[in-house]
Amino acid sequence: MQRFLLLSFYKYIFIEEPKIIAEKMLSFCLGEQLKGKVYIAAEGINGNISGPAGSAEKFKAFLTEYELFKNIVFKEDQTGNFVYSRMHVRLKRELVNSSISFFNEKEKAISSGKRLNPAELLNFYENKKDFIIVDVRNWYESKIGKFRNALTPHIKNFREWPDAVRHLNEYKNKPVVTYCTGGIRCEKASAYLLKEGFKEVYQLDGGIISYVKNFPDTYWQGGVFVFDDRKVIEPNAREDLKYTARCSLCGAPSAYYINCHNLDCDKIFVVCPGCKHKYDYCCSEECMKAANRRDRYYE
Repeated sequence: MQRFLLLSFYKYIFIEEPKIIAEKMLSFCLGEQLKGKVYIAAEGINGNISGPAGSAEKFKAFLTEYELFKNIVFKEDQTGNFVYSRMHVRLKRELVNSSISFFNEKEKAISSGKRLNPAELLNFYENKKDFIIVDVRNWYESKIGKFRNALTPHIKNFREWPDAVRHLNEYKNKPVVTYCTGGIRCEKASAYLLKEGFKEVYQLDGGIISYVKNFPDTYWQGGVFVFDDRKVIEPNAREDLKYTARCSLCGAPSAYYINCHNLDCDKIFVVCPGCKHKYDYCCSEECMKAANRRDRYYE
């Protein structure tokens, strides 16, 4: 059976000509029959690449031939097949939309919080360290899973992070750990905390994905939203750690959600597999009868 890999990577670094790199990368990926999403901006690169293991390894060699990316860190997951249906390489103004300048213009880098690896975070919990842990993801991501005792600001997108930070001022003199899916958002989030005068700031290195890969069934609770066709992964085997959310229709434990297929609603809601089919991918009986529905089913 052919082995497939999912590569996840990012790096904040000043790129002088992102368009040239984007064009070469798209051509390479199409030639190797890779699929995924890569975003390139003047401030760096962020991507997820899916494909046969041999092609994925060739991509790693292709990217690290650039001096800018020679030390980039790849997170790898084995998958049974492609987890993306297409290949996109897109230019962006920012890797994570924030409307805030995080770059140290002199060093062309982000002055962010100290990197905390998964084992160190585990030790924080095991040793009962007095610290604050903050989820910097969107509200619907933290709804289905979070770290134990994490603060989960109700933000719709990362542009709202500065508003969320205003509610964290009481913790300025305590150790604060920020986390997100793979690390790219918590790196900017930690930089902003330092800018706002927080004294001891950390970012979870490699994000949730790295933690649950190394330490499932410990201090992560529920599912993990991922930015590919899987939508959610469930890393824990322990029943008491599998779910933090419930189906909005029947109340059964679930880590799965979809957008309501009534386009006039389009609400994001947690749903169990049974109710997803019973309510025809909609959040209510009323939406089931709506005329303006999606023309195909989106999981």
